[in-house]
Amino acid sequence: MIHAKNIHKFYDKLEILKGVDLHIKKGEIVSIVGASGAGKTTLLQILGTLDKPDHNPDSSLTINGRNILELQNIQNKSSKKERTFKIITWTGSLYILFLVAYLLFFRTKIFDDTLRLVISTAIFLPILSMVFYYNSYFKKKSKQDKVLSDFRNLNLGFIFQFHQLLPEFTALENVCIPAHIAGKKPSETEKEAVRLLTYLGLSHRINHKPSELSGGEQQRVAVARALINKPDVIFADEPSGNLDTHSAENLHQLFFQLRDEFGQTFVIVTHNEELANMADRKLIMVDGQISN
Repeated sequence: MIHAKNIHKFYDKLEILKGVDLHIKKGEIVSIVGASGAGKTTLLQILGTLDKPDHNPDSSLTINGRNILELQNIQNKSSKKERTFKIITWTGSLYILFLVAYLLFFRTKIFDDTLRLVISTAIFLPILSMVFYYNSYFKKKSKQDKVLSDFRNLNLGFIFQFHQLLPEFTALENVCIPAHIAGKKPSETEKEAVRLLTYLGLSHRINHKPSELSGGEQQRVAVARALINKPDVIFADEPSGNLDTHSAENLHQLFFQLRDEFGQTFVIVTHNEELANMADRKLIMVDGQISN
């Protein structure tokens, strides 16, 4: 399901991840623990495609058979036409600088109107090239961003410590948001959202806004939102860190019920030892690496 090899990440000169290798099977619940600053959240963000690892020719990351690093870096592969535009752009820019310098500092009487007209007309070539080059670049970048965001939205779900619910929307509306982004039919989306909220014991809270819900209820709404597109993997970052003991225990049990019911893979970063020890596997991060 998830294969990561030799993942590195630097922030300025500080190396956060130092060649992480990871293999998670479909349907597994894996916890990642470690001291603050060990790199747990950074690793989770990279696995969840929210951040990129630093370039390394030996690095790889695949999720459900999809090459994530290739997906993230596809915009760096320019076409022959783009490379031609780029060459003309830079050459033309140098030409314009030379022309301006000549006009300002080296112009003589023999530099007559006809010659000036010819050279001035030639300026339009690099200018047009710039327009085509940057238009092509931003279109390709936009397309790349959409491909990656579509993959993330349809295949990955996220649960955070702070629920990230939109306060102006009801529980039902918050759950529906990822499905609306994915372009799913509103009627089907709402029906699935009601089913999930009912499954999570919130059928009586569907039309309540986050401010009207308890912390545990808000987190269950966030769980339903993570599940709405039936993702293959759920990434959770300190999911019970903001909950009281009773709500945290209920949430922990819920993860295992969801795995049994829906077959999702869970990757959970946590400081909660009880949750960590309940997982199928507990991975310990020490100084940017997974300790064996």
